[in-house]
Amino acid sequence: MSMKEIADRVGVSVATVSRVLNDPDHRCAYRDEILQVAQDLNYAPNAAARNLKLGVRDEEDTKFLAILMTRADAAGVDPFFTELIRCVESEIHRTACILTKVVYRSIFSDDRTCDASDVQALVDEVTSADGHKPDGIIIVGKCAPLALEQLSQHIAGIVSINRNSANYLVDEVHCDGRRIAELACEYLIGLGHTQIGYVGAVHSETRYEGFETTIRAHGLQIDEDNVCEVGLSEAEGFEAMEKIKSSPNPPTGIYCANDIIAVGLLKYLWQHRNQGYNPSVIASDDIEESQNTKPMLTTVHLPREEMARFALRLLVDRIDGGHQSVVKLQVEGSLMERCSCAAPEETGERLHVTRP
Repeated sequence: MSMKEIADRVGVSVATVSRVLNDPDHRCAYRDEILQVAQDLNYAPNAAARNLKLGVRDEEDTKFLAILMTRADAAGVDPFFTELIRCVESEIHRTACILTKVVYRSIFSDDRTCDASDVQALVDEVTSADGHKPDGIIIVGKCAPLALEQLSQHIAGIVSINRNSANYLVDEVHCDGRRIAELACEYLIGLGHTQIGYVGAVHSETRYEGFETTIRAHGLQIDEDNVCEVGLSEAEGFEAMEKIKSSPNPPTGIYCANDIIAVGLLKYLWQHRNQGYNPSVIASDDIEESQNTKPMLTTVHLPREEMARFALRLLVDRIDGGHQSVVKLQVEGSLMERCSCAAPEETGERLHVTRP
């Protein structure tokens, strides 16, 4: 299988295929179709995979890696994780490693739902037909302690990319959810908001903990009617906005745990823009769609490319025996100021603005 064959199937140039497969930031109308065809045809885009197929490289020198996505049970549910996984895949393709499988298991994100049998089922799934386990697993998203402990007994190399810390159970690249929420809430408070709502996961969720701590640190009250525990989806964000709008004392500002939830809120507000309720909305992730909302979404950018790059370096070093101690690498988010937030008294015209 070659890039030319993929290009012929999709009907684009080889150069377009190459850019899509090797650059996670490259955008074109055929990107999703190219990625799907490459996956269907088991395309081996990096030198390690090609050489292994040709018998040029000894299999023992090649690292086989799997990805475990814990925030969804299917691809495309949350654009942030779709973009992050593509960054990880791109980094794998640049190294002497081969991606064997991407597994989606939301059960591992909740310590109330997973058990040891689920971990064993995962190990069985990522183990190859000849009985070989992957050399390493990259866990994308929050993962329950039990799952981390059990996985560590089966797989030698594990690195987690997360916003909820693995608490030194495995190596991790961590963008602190508490800090993300603090940055977002401090921004709303700085604009003058004193009634702030929250939409997102609550149970064992660092972003909710950061929201709660920041609000109370400023002597403000949390109205439980304005806290909506929802899944990380646009549809649930849309429904949450309808609920918040009908609460006895709706907030003037709302922090959403991720961008795709906020997209749902903003779509509801846009559809009901003549009803006089225009709260400021802020979120975290900075997905591509956050720049296409009406108004453009203010959010906390998470450095996906750096998170993926550091994760691969940590994992390869762990597999090669370069370090024994558990390593936690912290990266920082950054505020992206756009149009979805304003001072409480300035919200009237905001929803009619689509660009800064």
